[in-house]
Amino acid sequence: MDPLGAPSQFVDVDTLPSWGDSCQDELNTSDTAAETLQENTVRSPFLYNKDISGKVILWKGDVALLNCTAIVNTSNESLTDKNPVSESIFMLAGPDLKEDLQKLKGCRTGEAKLTKGFNLAARFIIHTVGPKYKSRYRTAAESSLYSCYRNVLQLAKEQSMSSVGFCVINSAKRGYPLEDATHIALRTVRRFLEIHGETIEKVVFAVSELEEATYQKLLPLYFPRSLKEECRSLPYLPADIGNAEGEPVVPERQIRISEKPGAPEDNQEEEAEGLGVDLSFIGSHAFARMEGDIDKQRRLILQGQLSEAALQKQHQRNYNRWLCQARSEDLSDIASLKALYQTGVDNCGRTVMVVVGRNIPVTLIDMDKALLYFIHVMDHIAVKEYVLVYFHTLTSEYNHLDSDFLKKLYDVVDVKYKRNLKAVYFVHPTFRSKENGPYYTSYPPSPDL
Repeated sequence: MDPLGAPSQFVDVDTLPSWGDSCQDELNTSDTAAETLQENTVRSPFLYNKDISGKVILWKGDVALLNCTAIVNTSNESLTDKNPVSESIFMLAGPDLKEDLQKLKGCRTGEAKLTKGFNLAARFIIHTVGPKYKSRYRTAAESSLYSCYRNVLQLAKEQSMSSVGFCVINSAKRGYPLEDATHIALRTVRRFLEIHGETIEKVVFAVSELEEATYQKLLPLYFPRSLKEECRSLPYLPADIGNAEGEPVVPERQIRISEKPGAPEDNQEEEAEGLGVDLSFIGSHAFARMEGDIDKQRRLILQGQLSEAALQKQHQRNYNRWLCQARSEDLSDIASLKALYQTGVDNCGRTVMVVVGRNIPVTLIDMDKALLYFIHVMDHIAVKEYVLVYFHTLTSEYNHLDSDFLKKLYDVVDVKYKRNLKAVYFVHPTFRSKENGPYYTSYPPSPDL
């Protein structure tokens, strides 16, 4: 009730029944039946857990009406989308929200950003941008949608939020199939609660009438309310249930890199030495050394036009301009190509970055935007040692980067890129690949880098 005695339009999440309480008959399964299920039945990867199911609420209604710590708004990259969820939030929050959003300067696909709730019952609004779905780039869309849910929950954890109200992030306007998206949403939340459940008390899925049936059907797969329901739901789980955090698993990204590709691994002592292995015999030509125009730089220094310190300062200013532009520009079209991504670490603990040649349609994209995307992704990677793996498989003349672009890339990037790049691997098909897998060619960078 508000101060004048009129009923409030807002809904307190503490008054809503949890998902775990919505199936009392299942929860009352006898102890004997429970023991039988545990001993003789194959268990689901999403085990029955009363505490976790008790944190989840399925509610048919407008997320903007929830009285919880934070609600989620799904929008576009400029945070100006006019979908039903956003319009309701803007209307109830008041004009101050638009002013606050302008300070955020947009939001990239998969990211999450925070504003106050203003006139809403919720204290905060977490804004995120779901992916545009195209069947050709399904893997990219899955990864981006996972990032939306994961980053929202991570932000809630960092801000010590006790309750979060989710709208359905995959808006109809962006074309993501509802059932596919619901699988990702539920398993991501489930895995997060398994790991960080002590930090969040309530997670509400606010759905429309059209969405409710899909959530009702899939919730038992990820949040079984009893051992019996867990057993019954197991056959309906999809083949890809993600990794330990719910992130989609892409088999071709699971790459193992050894320090000496193709060499036998009999000598464990040499393997343990790691970086001590001498690979100087590989890649003695100019491309492998990745040298710039050293003569031109030295000539300018000798002529007194630029000192070395001035050159470094000028280069740093130029890189910073590129970095600022990369962080402010919408690069979602380049990101959707999935031509560059991180795939764990090698046996020396160095970050592995993958470049997929066939995913770079050189003649169809803006190569300056491609350079911006490279900088945006790699800026935080290059602060530590890393390696690059380039897949040349199935590339054509339309995927080959020309020398002008590579030279521009080399000239623009910061010195940390060159200093911390420890190896470049080229993976290309040969006769050996039919029997022993792809052939690896390694080009360690020059010591000058």
